[in-house]
Amino acid sequence: MKKLAETTPNQPVKPPSPFVENFKTVFKKLKRNKAAMIGGYMIIFFILVSIFGPMLTVHPVTTPDLTNRFASPSAEHWFGTDNFGRDIFTRIVHGMSITLMIGFMSVAIGAFFGVLIGVISGYYGKKIDAVLMRLMDILLAFPGILLALAIVTVLGGSLQNVIIAVAIFSIPVFARIVRGSTLAVRKLEYVDAVRALGATDVRIIFRHILPNIMSPIIVQATLHTATAVLTASALSYLGLGAQPPMPEWGAMLSDGRAYMWDSIHLTLFPGLAIVAVVLAFNIFGDGLRDAFDPKLKD
Repeated sequence: MKKLAETTPNQPVKPPSPFVENFKTVFKKLKRNKAAMIGGYMIIFFILVSIFGPMLTVHPVTTPDLTNRFASPSAEHWFGTDNFGRDIFTRIVHGMSITLMIGFMSVAIGAFFGVLIGVISGYYGKKIDAVLMRLMDILLAFPGILLALAIVTVLGGSLQNVIIAVAIFSIPVFARIVRGSTLAVRKLEYVDAVRALGATDVRIIFRHILPNIMSPIIVQATLHTATAVLTASALSYLGLGAQPPMPEWGAMLSDGRAYMWDSIHLTLFPGLAIVAVVLAFNIFGDGLRDAFDPKLKD
């Protein structure tokens, strides 16, 4: 009897997080999705290029060479040179880190505040839920690019302000998803059990709710990174993002648009770089969404 009493738990056992419990299953599903795996490999490649690529380039990034303007792609200049004689390949490689930094940082900031707002709204409900969701509805009333454009116009054109603008319009997207997931999880029996044992709201939220709603957050973060990259490039193209001579791809498109009919490589390669990054995150995000979907059989 003494041994039985020692082994009998005094608290309900918290079920493992679905993300952790089903990680192997999710990974197996993801591996069978060839498009998603290609997207994942592309993302890894882009990250490696952003880290090590600048060390391998030989041409200067910002120093102009007016004697070598509009050079066509060649063995010396793989992607040609721009209107200032700068090597386009070198600028694209150096711009990779800028593009990924904007995408990751803006989504991380937007996800942090969006998850916080969503979980508080879904957990407490009532007046708190009504107030927070009406604020999110106001932000959702504006198309993302227009809201970001308005924010950058007020704050001024710079890389930091682009990150802030993209992060702000990302908040309601995460808040809505997390609120819905929180409403479903908070009704589970183990949440009622730990609350009855005296667990604080903070402990319940961070130890018992958030770990069980990580799947939709991860999927949305992956997909939204593509939107963030595209939006940041659009703002830079309009002159409200990264400022010259920073090698940001949207700014490179803007610089080359006046010469694209005679020297198409000025806009072709930066445009292809943007398309490749956006495509990689989109197809990988779609694969993650399918892998996390419990309705799809192994």
